[in-house]
Amino acid sequence: MTDSVQLLGISNAIVDVLAHVDRDFLQTIGAEPGSMTLIDQDRAHEVYNQMGPATEMSGGSVANTVAGFANLGGSTAYIGKVRDDQLGRIFNHDMKSLGVDIRLQKSADGAPTARSHVLITDDGQRTMQTYLGACLELGLADITEDTLGSPKAILLEGYVWDIAEGPALARKAVDIARRNGTAVALSLSDSFCVERHRDSFEEFVRDGVDIVVADEDEVNALVRTSSFDDTLTALNDYNNLFAITRSAKGSVIVHGDEKIVQAAAGVEAIVDTTGAGDAYCAGFLFGWANDLPLSQCAQYGTHCATQVIQQLGARIEPGLLDGFEVR
Repeated sequence: MTDSVQLLGISNAIVDVLAHVDRDFLQTIGAEPGSMTLIDQDRAHEVYNQMGPATEMSGGSVANTVAGFANLGGSTAYIGKVRDDQLGRIFNHDMKSLGVDIRLQKSADGAPTARSHVLITDDGQRTMQTYLGACLELGLADITEDTLGSPKAILLEGYVWDIAEGPALARKAVDIARRNGTAVALSLSDSFCVERHRDSFEEFVRDGVDIVVADEDEVNALVRTSSFDDTLTALNDYNNLFAITRSAKGSVIVHGDEKIVQAAAGVEAIVDTTGAGDAYCAGFLFGWANDLPLSQCAQYGTHCATQVIQQLGARIEPGLLDGFEVR
């Protein structure tokens, strides 16, 4: 293990099991097209056994960001819980192949590794059947001075709050980070997650977080507003750096009195929007970790997200920023 990494992620470790299916298959397993359904272990085995050829790769929101950050050329580490089973070995091998320093050993017992069965129809739509398994067993004991180290920044995801010891382990991570001069970034995950944990998020953002990366709906939910103009007004009461994505409207960076509006980039065809926010987060934080101006960070984030939505899968490919011209 090395402490000299730029970004360390802490999140739900999930293996994405991607397969192309037809609508008849979705009907056979009783899945609503385009839905995301949480399933139990028996259902996970049932779906997996009925799927045809599949691609298995590390996934989960912050894990996607960490993998993307690594492929941009950054140094990374990761804390997440997997079982010592087939999918747990796939998750760790995939992340390590990108140069990510995995900080936890695979668990010898407990629930199987989490997986999301990503069922892709011909129109590019994704239907997800997700079993959370081992990732919910991440706990306080996994967050230590040794596993956290002294990265330039740690990145937590809002879904950590759905873990039994999630809020406590997030606070412990912040306490260690503060002692080591590490910045804290938080991805809000989704607006429903914010609504589930809004008061806890509010306290955490005000008293533990340096950078918030989120979409417009998530930030609206955090500050309890219904319009973006009202959200910008509400953020005057916050000291954090906010990187807010707005889909086709681009993104807005807010830090105190500084506001940067970044336009969206043109695309030839949108293939799959899954992972766009994770890719934006990777590009933005890569710029930030390399001490670039916030305007350039926003352009990096936009470029990464734009490329990802024109492909299947959330993975940023190596060299994506090579030759990219900042305007």
